[in-house]
Amino acid sequence: MRNFLTRNYISLLILLACALFPFALTIITGQPITEGSPKFWQGMIAQAFSLAVYAMSYDLLLGYTGILSFGHAVFFGTGAYTTGILLKHFHWDLPQVIVAVIVVALLQSLFVGALALRVRGVYFAMVTLAFAQMFFILSEATDFKEYTGAEDGLHSIPVPAWMSPTDQRLTFYFITLVFCLVMYLIARRVIDSPVGKIMVAVRENEPRAQMIGYNTFIYKLIAVSLSGVLAALAGGMNAIWNLNANSSMLSVGVTINALLMTIIGGAGTLVGSMIGAAVLQLLGYWLNATFGPRWPLIFGVVFIAIVLFLPYGIVGTWKLKGAVWMQRVRKVMGRA
Repeated sequence: MRNFLTRNYISLLILLACALFPFALTIITGQPITEGSPKFWQGMIAQAFSLAVYAMSYDLLLGYTGILSFGHAVFFGTGAYTTGILLKHFHWDLPQVIVAVIVVALLQSLFVGALALRVRGVYFAMVTLAFAQMFFILSEATDFKEYTGAEDGLHSIPVPAWMSPTDQRLTFYFITLVFCLVMYLIARRVIDSPVGKIMVAVRENEPRAQMIGYNTFIYKLIAVSLSGVLAALAGGMNAIWNLNANSSMLSVGVTINALLMTIIGGAGTLVGSMIGAAVLQLLGYWLNATFGPRWPLIFGVVFIAIVLFLPYGIVGTWKLKGAVWMQRVRKVMGRA
């Protein structure tokens, strides 16, 4: 138990801070926990939790298996549309919807992976981009407008009253927190398993992994499948938060966001990608509120600075250089 606390104290502190955040904000602002600023920030952080799962799903591909995808949004958007269609048009219960999202995402990721993994590197990235663009076009096709809303999107998705992001914001906040935690534990369990070790071996040197007898195609397909399921569940949660699903969820920009979150936090760290999601969500909001339409330009400068000064991301750079930095701090404090 002591070793577990020692290894994971930072993650546990972050979890505790997230759990206490709504109550601390209420004390600071003096406003009711379900109104005003506390309610607004609960929504902001809840979105960050959903994005954290999406970023973590991309980290399983890029950070742990070394697979660069330009079409990861296809899973995110599919999860959102599946959730919206089943809730609005077929009136399924939420547990049924969750199972359906997992099944659809699993079948989709197996299909995409089985075809795209026949090529490597930039060719794989272009194939996944083609799949994402295909589903993007399908989402705007008028043939399915009755279900998808075509270019207008799927709006007014009904959600259970007990988890309404509008009326039950605090409950929804903790639901997304638990959702993020459970997805992290699942991903961590896979990474720490023998399967996860082989995924890392594929990333480091795939030909060598093949030489010692591993079918790397199978392990890459497992990574794509798990990543697709996590991304689809994140998309479903995002659809519940926004009460809509639209074609923009399948766009290249959504995949680029996943890439940015992973790089900012640190590829191959899981926690880093989650922190990257929080940085992208909160920094994006602040820059937009401060600089208006020019905020992407400012964010680009910030991102360049992160790449230059934190080349392995926030968590990745800390793991490599944190001990050295702490020694320097102790020396300075000792001299003082």
